[in-house]
Amino acid sequence: MAGFGHGTRGYPRSRGRTWSRTGPDRATLGIIGAICAVAGFFALGIVLGPVAIFCGWQSMGRSWSGERNVPALVALVLGAIDTLLAAMALTGAAAWGNGLL
Repeated sequence: MAGFGHGTRGYPRSRGRTWSRTGPDRATLGIIGAICAVAGFFALGIVLGPVAIFCGWQSMGRSWSGERNVPALVALVLGAIDTLLAAMALTGAAAWGNGLL
């Protein structure tokens, strides 16, 4: 007797182990981050670099431990390099000289 008309067949999994399927999964976030990181080297690096870092970090599960997929790590590293180069170009362009570009 399951109790009060609620059988066990309606919910094959417990409620605590289910999650929402509305957002992008980790593999997709890693690929999006890697694409943003590569595109950031050519245009809008100051915007696409942090986006790539964010997507890579979310794809890694917001932790350094555990398994890491390659696109997430590529997005994180290239996004950091992209952001650093864009910041250097902006500070160089704002200096008294001609800047880096």
